[in-house]
Amino acid sequence: MEIVAIIGILAMVFVGYLVFAHFKPVIMAYLGRIPIPNGSFGWPVIGETLAFLQPHPSTTLGWFLNDHCLRYGKVFKSHLFLEPTVVSCDPDLNCFILQNEGTLFEVSYPRPIHGILGELSMLVAVGDTHKRLRGAALSLVSITKSRPQFLHDVEGAALQILDTWTENSRVFFWEEARKFTFNVIIKQVLGLNPDDPVAQVILRDFLTFMKGLVSLPVYVPGSPYTKAVQARLRISSRLKAIMDERRQSRDHAPDDFLQVLMGMESLSEEEKLSFVLDSLLGGYETASLLLSMTVYFLGRCRPALLDMMMEHQDVRNRKPRGHPLNWEDYKRMEFTQKVINEAMRCGNIVKFVHRKAVRDVRFKDYFIPRGWKVLPVLSAPNLDPSIHADAPHFNPWRWENNEQVNRKFMPFGGGPRFCPGYDLAKVEVAFFLHHLLLNYSWVMEDEQEQPMAYPYVEFHRGMAIRVVEKFIPVY
Repeated sequence: MEIVAIIGILAMVFVGYLVFAHFKPVIMAYLGRIPIPNGSFGWPVIGETLAFLQPHPSTTLGWFLNDHCLRYGKVFKSHLFLEPTVVSCDPDLNCFILQNEGTLFEVSYPRPIHGILGELSMLVAVGDTHKRLRGAALSLVSITKSRPQFLHDVEGAALQILDTWTENSRVFFWEEARKFTFNVIIKQVLGLNPDDPVAQVILRDFLTFMKGLVSLPVYVPGSPYTKAVQARLRISSRLKAIMDERRQSRDHAPDDFLQVLMGMESLSEEEKLSFVLDSLLGGYETASLLLSMTVYFLGRCRPALLDMMMEHQDVRNRKPRGHPLNWEDYKRMEFTQKVINEAMRCGNIVKFVHRKAVRDVRFKDYFIPRGWKVLPVLSAPNLDPSIHADAPHFNPWRWENNEQVNRKFMPFGGGPRFCPGYDLAKVEVAFFLHHLLLNYSWVMEDEQEQPMAYPYVEFHRGMAIRVVEKFIPVY
């Protein structure tokens, strides 16, 4: 009986410690008369994390954020991802946080993300390491945009996918979009054609890696997380072998990301390998989701679809038959840019980002204690009726001469971590849409389908469309 009593006392002490540790930041703030935002810390240890991550349509903020903003305001405290947290749905504070990374804030993703991406990933790297990686990314993007071959490769990859479609066929568009963006990125980064055996091996490992990236972070044999970590190591080994082979070969080296990257003395070998993996990840997942989201909303807005068809027909009419698309054609796709922006606003591809305050921060009436996690919710301004009239409604015409809309629109973050490949992704989407709209008639087959935030966004039914008619190609 004494042993049972001792165990009971120890258990009570342990639970008491967990409760105290959980609420300690709030207690210390109260004793120090620090005016932290209102909010709730939820349950000990887990806090409100499960409620925060509850799946919901990505076209909404979800129950948790709607409820907390209504109760506590656009900026509130919570306990998320095992840390005391300030959540911001205020566009001005979000911009302030993103613009002041490196001075007042730093990136702070959960440790499992570090484990699967690697410490040198541009997403989690900080300080000089991040500056070097970002500098390399901006340089490579600039080089790519100036190469006519990039546009040719994008258009060729789009036609390769679309040519497999037949009349009255059912197509799971999300998967088709992912095939397209992988074919583009594997060509640009590694100079590989999609049917190359090496590309197929990398794709298999990459899909395993992607599944683990959004899985429960449990490192046990056979778990998706463990398989993803192992897949990343295999991809890195294969990339290193490709780099070694190129250094030893006397043949003419391909004109791709990897070749330029290999000549950058500012990056270590490990940083180069990590950079390539980051490029594959961003070019594959983000671009495919952006394309899928754009087609999803176009399929539900016939006026926008008709206006886009007219714009792309005008682009085609200006060109001699058979001539490929170029930068001048892309610049003429002005309404297409509005449609893409509106798809990003309504679909919210990136819901929030992870930051941490490195010192006490005051902004307006808000106070963020040093060491607290900060989550700028990028989707909140997109759905704010005070910024966007009739915010839930897909309306590409709202982007005509609206400075307030553009200034507070941050679909892929901001500051020193703004997505460097953003413009390239928009080119891919525009070129694919050009041939889709001019060569095919299609309808959305599943009216109940909608993009879901888990918080990563996906079409869990695959976004099925029905190809009604295939026209004589105009390219």
